[in-house]
Amino acid sequence: MRFSSVYAIFGAVLLAWTFAGPASAAPSAVRDATYTADEIVQKGAEFFGVTTETMAKAVEQVFAKYGQPNAYIAGSEGSGAVVVGLRYGEGNLYMKRNGTPEKVYWQGPSIGFDYGANASKVFTLVYNLPAPAAIYERFPGVEGSAYFVAGIGVNYQQNGKVTLVPMRTGVGLRAGVNAGYLSYSKERSISPF
Repeated sequence: MRFSSVYAIFGAVLLAWTFAGPASAAPSAVRDATYTADEIVQKGAEFFGVTTETMAKAVEQVFAKYGQPNAYIAGSEGSGAVVVGLRYGEGNLYMKRNGTPEKVYWQGPSIGFDYGANASKVFTLVYNLPAPAAIYERFPGVEGSAYFVAGIGVNYQQNGKVTLVPMRTGVGLRAGVNAGYLSYSKERSISPF
């Protein structure tokens, strides 16, 4: 009877130790696969050519809502609209675990009460992207949902679990509200569809 109690205690300790090992490693693995607010603020400030304080104001609200992204896209785009609009852009996709950036293109139509044209630098935070190839989808969004923080326009797009948060600064004049989507691809496409 004594030996069975010892075996039971030993088994329980071994079982607890087995399950405790991976659980304590999981938060570290998640941290290693995502970008911290400080990393995003630094990279975004360098990309936009703004102060880290300005970038931190824009990033603060996004991080409060979505947490740490596991990828980002840095690029540029042009868009124009007279009720019906078009947007074309290109940039590099950076994933925390993937050392080499991947070139991506995006294009998309929009429709709404929207007039004007603009050229922008775009820094897009990407959430829940399992692999670089998963970005090649259509991401719907409402441009009128954009808000401005310290001169940086921010809006949201989502397809399934993957969420994109484009932040834009640029020149031009464009006003109104529109709905549309952006389609991301490996190669440049003239067709917005």
